[in-house]
Amino acid sequence: MNHPLAGWKDKILFTPGPLTTSRTVKQAMLRDLGSRDFEFIATVRAIRERLVALAGAKPGEYEAIPLQGSGTYAVEAVLTSTVPHDGKVLVVINGAYGQRMVRICAVAGVACCSIEFSEDTVPDLHRVEQTLSGDPAITHLAIVHCETTTGIMNPIRQAGELAHRYGKRYFVDAMSSFGAVPIDAPACEIDYLVSSANKCIEGVPGFGFVIARRKSLLETEGCARSLSLDLLNQWRGLEANGQFRFTPPTHALLAFHQALAELEAEGGVTGRAARYAANHRALIEGMRAMGFEEYLAPELQGPIITSFRYPKHPNFTFEEFYRRLNERDYVIYPGKVSNADCFRIGHIGRIFEADIRALLAAIRETMADMGIELPLGK
Repeated sequence: MNHPLAGWKDKILFTPGPLTTSRTVKQAMLRDLGSRDFEFIATVRAIRERLVALAGAKPGEYEAIPLQGSGTYAVEAVLTSTVPHDGKVLVVINGAYGQRMVRICAVAGVACCSIEFSEDTVPDLHRVEQTLSGDPAITHLAIVHCETTTGIMNPIRQAGELAHRYGKRYFVDAMSSFGAVPIDAPACEIDYLVSSANKCIEGVPGFGFVIARRKSLLETEGCARSLSLDLLNQWRGLEANGQFRFTPPTHALLAFHQALAELEAEGGVTGRAARYAANHRALIEGMRAMGFEEYLAPELQGPIITSFRYPKHPNFTFEEFYRRLNERDYVIYPGKVSNADCFRIGHIGRIFEADIRALLAAIRETMADMGIELPLGK
């Protein structure tokens, strides 16, 4: 069954990114600009200014630094170029992306320790405080805001208060939340925030970005363990002549500039959050009606992506379920939870309640094709 909008939307992506994008964002890439072109330099400057504003910060207080590559490149840039060689990072983990930060530190030789919590649990900040107070070698605290392993939302403001109280630099991976969940970087005491072009701002893949407290960034001279991921030098290059140090993803930046305009037209972060929340409500209502169960308790669930447990039916296999939905032009996501069999459905990107309801209809048809009677568990 082809979706009526498939001609321009392609398959609809119910994933945590890359996402379904608008036709106008795609069209923004249908031109070529040189990296030294005055128009391109002005576009990059406008993007950087808008990102600082989206973080609730003032110009000069924070700096937005785009970096070629995926969001993980930007995460690695923070961890490998802002931690002193005698510094140490405490990573708070309750999912795969916290674990990834630990792996980055291990490969790069950055001293690191971690506190790990269950994937269906919000971190216990009392334990975090005990670790901060008990290990004076720790210089940085790192946490993921929306852990897309499950969709859980972590308490970044309260963690930031702890970092500030103990004099630590504070890093937030806001990859899947920035642009759809209000974040006040100064109020949260954030020194470094990372996200990516192809998440809630609804651009296309090609670069990540760091929003850094200027004062903290200027203290990182000599910390970098990589040439291409050197955050301070990337910022200095942009400040000096408006240009990237190495070839920029020009088309992705043009698309992102358009995506920022569409975010503003939708009512900014507040407007986008409202659409995503409506998508989430429609999804939960429809999936529960079919008998599916969410992995997380409702009070822990964020508006970005939801993990659902596999139905306990002998005819269900995720591979078959995924394939049949994909053939109907609906793309969902495998699970990443370590202690349960789950799959994930995203509610973000250029999708609306009508798209969610069409997905729900496709799931009902798919389950029928697989010989699984609904509602489940009856």
